[in-house]
Amino acid sequence: MTLPLFTDVALGVTLPKRHARGRTARLGASLDAVLANHNYPPVIEQLLAEALTLTALLGTLLKDKGGQMTLQAQTQGGIVDLLVCDYLGGELRGYVKHDPLRLAEAGPSPSLFALFGKAYLAITFDQPATDERYQGIVPLEGESLAAAAQSYFTQSEQIPSLVRLAARKGEDGNWQAGGLLFQHLPEGEEGRDRLHTRLDHPDWPHVAVLAGSVKAEELTDPALPLDELVWRLFHEEEEIRTLEPIVLAKGCRCDPDYVRSVIARFPVEERAQMVGDDGLIRVDCAFCATSFPIHLDEADAA
Repeated sequence: MTLPLFTDVALGVTLPKRHARGRTARLGASLDAVLANHNYPPVIEQLLAEALTLTALLGTLLKDKGGQMTLQAQTQGGIVDLLVCDYLGGELRGYVKHDPLRLAEAGPSPSLFALFGKAYLAITFDQPATDERYQGIVPLEGESLAAAAQSYFTQSEQIPSLVRLAARKGEDGNWQAGGLLFQHLPEGEEGRDRLHTRLDHPDWPHVAVLAGSVKAEELTDPALPLDELVWRLFHEEEEIRTLEPIVLAKGCRCDPDYVRSVIARFPVEERAQMVGDDGLIRVDCAFCATSFPIHLDEADAA
């Protein structure tokens, strides 16, 4: 059975003759599910929609199926205090902590700098199969989150990259978001294990021009299959290879039993101090905006 390539899916692409690889992804119902419980203002919804799309693009680069990718932007004095998204096995989650009063004062279309001020973008890849963990941290710079991601690859990875992100809310109140990531592939050096990247590879400008011609409405069009989008961009290339698509969905790993087990690790005196006026210990999950009421005796028994 062929997997539909319209929405809530990511598709990998390689251009072997051009030494380039890429990803395209589109979010629909999965994005609505993440945003549903938060009641964010439109500017923050747009920001998180693009961030989750970027997370899908980066997370699906992982070869380890049990691998996790975390994207985090933390600020010093920004309207947004913290932006966190992560990817694990095709599941996405994310949230934004922000100052509503300062956001209202910033107007309807604040710039990325207005939202974040002086900030840093951290991208972390965890691959348990090989017990490897890699994190890159760069200043959050540029006019958009896509520009900031390109800066990350240039500064932290030294890989020529192109990132495009788009998100829109339809008249029906549902969101559609899409993204495209293309990179120059590192080439193996003969007789050596190390991989290197030619920043001036002659094929890269050609790939960047073609990939960069993608339109926002193409990225967010739920009626346009991702493989057809790739064909539109690169149909004149000698060879285009697509990889196995990856289904994307909302996923949060909070669990009542796990919450109880965490509470049970605290000393009895500290657990007693956590009890509220209603006689319950309440633990909130920032990702899915769910509150877990825990009875003290439940924590004791965990």
